Amino acid sequence: MTASALPGPGRYSIYTGRATNWPVMVLTAALVVPLLTLGNPGAGSRRDLVPLLVAVLAVLLEALTAGSVRTTAGPNGVSVRFGVLGWPRCAYRLERIERAEVVELPWWRVAYGFWWTPSRTNCTVRSGPALRLTLRTGRVVTITVPDAPAAAVIIALGA
Repeated sequence: MTASALPGPGRYSIYTGRATNWPVMVLTAALVVPLLTLGNPGAGSRRDLVPLLVAVLAVLLEALTAGSVRTTAGPNGVSVRFGVLGWPRCAYRLERIERAEVVELPWWRVAYGFWWTPSRTNCTVRSGPALRLTLRTGRVVTITVPDAPAAAVIIALGA
């Protein structure tokens, strides 16, 4: 996570941060083993490998796409990318953002990963402080960031 302010004319501030929820990723991978063992009492055929391959692929896709959130805020707005691959990604230009605020996400309100509804977008991987953007259209976007106050200040400076 970095937040840098470069004073002077023609200079601007940029916030970048990455939030990762390693405990949930490790727990997901650890729970796959007993799930496969309970679901497959017999062994020996190729057909028995299909659930194992599906589970391994699911854990790998979670690690590559939904395990972390990278956020950049600056004069171009807010950009959000997921996981190692940077996909899915979202971008919100400053002129679309009405308000940026810091909210506290309790653990029961975290929608792990990327969730979209007609009025909300959640890009969250853990509880704690988060950046909440209210767009001019009324849409609410909640993003997990390591330093939510710094990100909100950078957005306010750019607006």
